[in-house]
Amino acid sequence: MAGGGEVTATRAEYCVIACAEAWRGDGEVLASPMGLIPSLGARLARLTFSPDLLLTDGEAMLVRPDGTVEGWLPYRRHLALVTGGRRHVMMGASQLDRYGNQNISCVGDWARPTRQLLGVRGAPVNTLNNPTSYWIPRHSPRVLVERVDMVCGVGHDRVPPGAARYHRVPRVVSDLGVFDFATPDRSMRLASLHPGVTVEQVVAATGFALTAPDDVPYTREPTADELTLIREVLDPHGTRDREVSA
Repeated sequence: MAGGGEVTATRAEYCVIACAEAWRGDGEVLASPMGLIPSLGARLARLTFSPDLLLTDGEAMLVRPDGTVEGWLPYRRHLALVTGGRRHVMMGASQLDRYGNQNISCVGDWARPTRQLLGVRGAPVNTLNNPTSYWIPRHSPRVLVERVDMVCGVGHDRVPPGAARYHRVPRVVSDLGVFDFATPDRSMRLASLHPGVTVEQVVAATGFALTAPDDVPYTREPTADELTLIREVLDPHGTRDREVSA
C-alpha cells in the first residue's frame, strides 16, 4: 500500500517509481529519459525529490514537467553537459549483458545480421561520458543475454582504464525488478523485486547467471502523493499501462 491510505499501485506505477529513483541525488543534471515509463519517472523525480533536474524536449528547449518551456539549451551547451558527466540518460536496450554492455544496433553477426535495429547512434558517447541507466519493458532471455551481438553502450568490463572518467551505470529497471552492479566484478545484481514477482521468475527470465542476495527487498511503494501525481497530473490517460500491463 502507498503511504496515507489503502491504495494499490500497479506494476507500471512501480516501474515509474523505480525509474524516478535513478535520478535521486543527481542534482542539477540533464535528465534524458528515452521511452514513456522513464519519461514519467524523470518528471516525477523533478516534481518530488529531485527539483534541480533539467528536463529537455529532446531538441533545444528545457521544459517543466508539464512540457512548457523554461529555458533554451544550445547544442554546444548540450554537448558540454553530455561529455562532462552532467547528464544522466536512461536508454532502452535490445540486448543487455551481465556487465551492462548494451546492443541497439543489430541481432546476429554484425557483418551479416539477421535483424537490423537502430544502429549504434550515440550510445558509446552516452556511456563513456555520463551516467547511463537502462529501461527494459519486457524482461526475457532474449534481452538479458550472456553476450551482446554488438556493443553499443559500453559495460563495466570494456571500459579502458582512465579512458572514461564519467562512466557509470547506476541501475537497470525492468518490468520485473531493479538491478545494479554492486558486485566485486561489477556484474549485474538483483537489487529489488516489483511486488508480485519472485526471484525464481527473474532468474528464469535472465539469460545469464544473475547475482541475487539471499533476501531481496521489494521495490519501494509510491506514496499517496506520488500516485496522485502519476494518475492525475503526469499520465491521466493511463498510457503507462499499455507499456507494462501486469
